Amino acid sequence: MGKYVLGIDNGGTVTKASLFSLDGKEIAVASRKTEMYMPYPGHTERDCKELWKANVAVIQEILQKSKIDAKEIISVAATGHGNGLYVVDEKGESVRKGIISTDSRAKEIVEVWKQQGIEERILPKTMQSLWPGQPAALLAWIQKYEPTTLHKTKWIFMCKDYIRYLLTGEVYAEITDISGTSLLNSREKKYDENLLKELGIESIYEKLPPILYSGEIGGYITKEVAQLTGLKEGTPVAGGLFDIDAAAIATGTTDEEKLCIVAGTWSINEFITKKPIVDKDLFMTSLFCIPGYWLTLEGSPTSASNLEWYVKEYFNSEHEEAKRKGISVYDLCNEMVENIEPPESNILFFPFLFGSNVHRDAKACFFGFNGWHTKAHMLRALYEGVVFGHKIHVDKLMEYREKPNVIRIAGGATKSEVWMQMFADILQTPVEVVVGTEQGTLGAAICAAVAVGAYPSFEEGAKAMVQKGRTYEPNKALKGIYEEKYSYFTSVLAALEPVWKP
Repeated sequence: MGKYVLGIDNGGTVTKASLFSLDGKEIAVASRKTEMYMPYPGHTERDCKELWKANVAVIQEILQKSKIDAKEIISVAATGHGNGLYVVDEKGESVRKGIISTDSRAKEIVEVWKQQGIEERILPKTMQSLWPGQPAALLAWIQKYEPTTLHKTKWIFMCKDYIRYLLTGEVYAEITDISGTSLLNSREKKYDENLLKELGIESIYEKLPPILYSGEIGGYITKEVAQLTGLKEGTPVAGGLFDIDAAAIATGTTDEEKLCIVAGTWSINEFITKKPIVDKDLFMTSLFCIPGYWLTLEGSPTSASNLEWYVKEYFNSEHEEAKRKGISVYDLCNEMVENIEPPESNILFFPFLFGSNVHRDAKACFFGFNGWHTKAHMLRALYEGVVFGHKIHVDKLMEYREKPNVIRIAGGATKSEVWMQMFADILQTPVEVVVGTEQGTLGAAICAAVAVGAYPSFEEGAKAMVQKGRTYEPNKALKGIYEEKYSYFTSVLAALEPVWKP
């Protein structure tokens, strides 16, 4: 009889599950899309019943595909997008649609907090910037505009904590996720009523769940869930972890030397330290899943999701062409980008469709067209613009540490070889991609293994289950070309600053 661990990952629009052996071999993968609702500009939401159905469906599919007896699954863990907001009532029913972390409805509230000096006052406790997609800001917005919602709310959850609650019936907030929300005194590792008072949301104090650590058991699969999914009743469910932690662990980031990038819905750029780095110019420092470590992160919703949107909106005929060729439309995108050399075009793309890392009102746009430019030129500009967005964050991180010898990278963009080579060329650092397509679920699976003692620590779990794949070496001949392009990119950004100001 074998032993397997199940990892579940709920991103902004896709739910995934993967089954792994204890040596990190990917046995089966399943995924389901969930609808993103945008009822008003800047509002990004999802139906919680649809989200739960997607989780049930991927678990069922994993068991069907793998033909593994559910008794052989020794543990389950979930990861998911951090921040956003999921609230339930006394009966455990969702009070409203879930809010995804790309939501920007609360941006005016955040601006007021910053103007009043609140962000600076609470920074020593939270160790992070205030931004609209955080539950702190969203709860302030709901308190102001949806007071009935707040009145009905019994528990406040992050996405993966909500899923763990549905799997087990147990109420917890896991430490890595909640430490990235500005709701926790991260330095003291506890809730702080004075912190909430500064934000004007002290009424939510009793609605915050008890805190659980990543590698602890957070409950067991209930009888109802077992009947629904096919999992064995009583299977342990780990605390789980913030998706930025899952990605870091899944790329083997277990020491202070490595730098990890996630190129997915969000541009995540991170490293871990034994001493927290607190600076008003940094996006976030939060608690890491390895006890004794902190995770320092620069990020924004400015990464590969820009390509997904572009393809969905503008690639009708290309979908048909890809189908005729028997390839993915994204494979076709890669072919188009490869056919344009870096010096051939100076079109710029600013990857701000879902948010910005330069100005709260910055908008996505292409800049610098000529009549001879094609979709292929636009695609190369989009690929480059996403990497330039990551570079802004990486350059900021380099103010607090030495340049790494190698960068580990995860996320949807890793499926594109041309994009990975572009990361190496623009950052002029070797880029390593780990084996497997689902780093989020792998990170969750490592967490599941640690929680039941299959490995004594996250370090040992990552060592056993993470397998390094291809390394992309930077092309030194392109160094000057990309330096010039990046300089052009940043100078146009600076010129647009007064245009974006309201």
